[in-house]
Amino acid sequence: MRLPSLLTLTRGTGRSLAQAGARLRTHSVAGVAMAAVLALGVTGSLAMAQAPATSGNSCHPTISKEFFGTAVEPFTGNPTKVFRYTLTNCRGMQVKIITYGATQQSITVPGRGGHKADVILGFKTLQDYVNFDSPPPPATGGPYFGETIGRYGNRIAKGTFQLEQSNGLQTYTLPINNNGNSLHGGFVGFGNHIWSAHIVKVPHAVGVAMTLVSPDGDEGSAFEPSCNCTGYPGKLTLTVTFTLNNANQLAMHYHATVAGKNTVINFTNHNYFNLAGEDSFPGSAYGQFVQMNADRYLPTNATQIPTGVEAPVAGTPFDFRKPHTIGSRIDDVTAPDNGGGNQLLIAQGYDHNWVLNKQTPATTGPLGLNLAARAFDPHSGRSLTVWTDQPGVQFYSGNFLNGTLVGISGHTYRQSAGYTFETQHFPDSPNQPNFPSTELKVGQVFNSTTIYQFGS
Repeated sequence: MRLPSLLTLTRGTGRSLAQAGARLRTHSVAGVAMAAVLALGVTGSLAMAQAPATSGNSCHPTISKEFFGTAVEPFTGNPTKVFRYTLTNCRGMQVKIITYGATQQSITVPGRGGHKADVILGFKTLQDYVNFDSPPPPATGGPYFGETIGRYGNRIAKGTFQLEQSNGLQTYTLPINNNGNSLHGGFVGFGNHIWSAHIVKVPHAVGVAMTLVSPDGDEGSAFEPSCNCTGYPGKLTLTVTFTLNNANQLAMHYHATVAGKNTVINFTNHNYFNLAGEDSFPGSAYGQFVQMNADRYLPTNATQIPTGVEAPVAGTPFDFRKPHTIGSRIDDVTAPDNGGGNQLLIAQGYDHNWVLNKQTPATTGPLGLNLAARAFDPHSGRSLTVWTDQPGVQFYSGNFLNGTLVGISGHTYRQSAGYTFETQHFPDSPNQPNFPSTELKVGQVFNSTTIYQFGS
């Protein structure tokens, strides 16, 4: 099957925004404060840049709010109400987001012939999210379906890092929850908290802003007695604004500041996509085509910590510069991987960070963002394009889904049921000075945007 090239994918996506994108995209957290055009939560400038109103089209997307249940907020220990926001556009796309974990529960989009399907994996009830999505000990982890990940998405080696503070270089320790390392923030993470939320006014789109305040020492012994660790330094305030417009673009804008102490951050969304539908036949995700705007990726050691090498993808199963189905090379452990240690065996499939190529006019899309990845399902005709200002994307092929989780439609999820495009800074950046910095200093502002754009 012949698919469009990277150049074709971006045709007509607003190259006049390229200069804004060049100012926005940076390999330093500090630099993102320049992105005033994206400081939207209140102004709605994001939606305007994504999709100006079509002349003569009076249809406007809608948003609604409903009670979804009650869960215990870990910071307070109190039962707290959880709400679900439903964003619907005029082309049949609908997104449901819950305040538990700022989690995307479902994304319904039309495919060939207008047939609609929910294209992300998720749970039906709040109790399922509490019990199975990323439960803290004594549970042994979860899939993180749809969650907003923080403070630090992906892995930090051995759960420790050093950071310069006003009183000198300090060492910080975190919960160990994944093969000797700290994964996705620690035992609790942002996905187990109940975020405050409010609807935002945005021209030509609808939006909801969700906010979480993470205290100084979060994930440390003061909050998680089972962990003899310091936790993350500084009081962090993060707001994620989700917007949906009539161009089938779901945008996530991250805005963060820290008070008291410098910290490290790496936020991302953890949707598992299956463009055939989350209830499609077993193995359907492996038959979908993926293309990534990356000439290099980060091989890892046996505990999935990057070795520090940016390896070329050419000649390996990690080469998605042209479209390949996910399953076509995922089991080819005899193929060279330019990384050593047999990367497909270590991760039991794909679970690596791809280093995105330098932005060009041909890969510039909405809001001047860089093209990260694209997926296409030949059976339904649905496509997904991912745009971001982040330097990397973690492509994970759902290797550890084992058929024990029941999804929103009553089907079990197993390996090959879905895959992620986690736009991000690199894993273990606090311990690898050659990687783009993930430090957020007191007085700095972090702004970042990722867009999921669907088509058929």
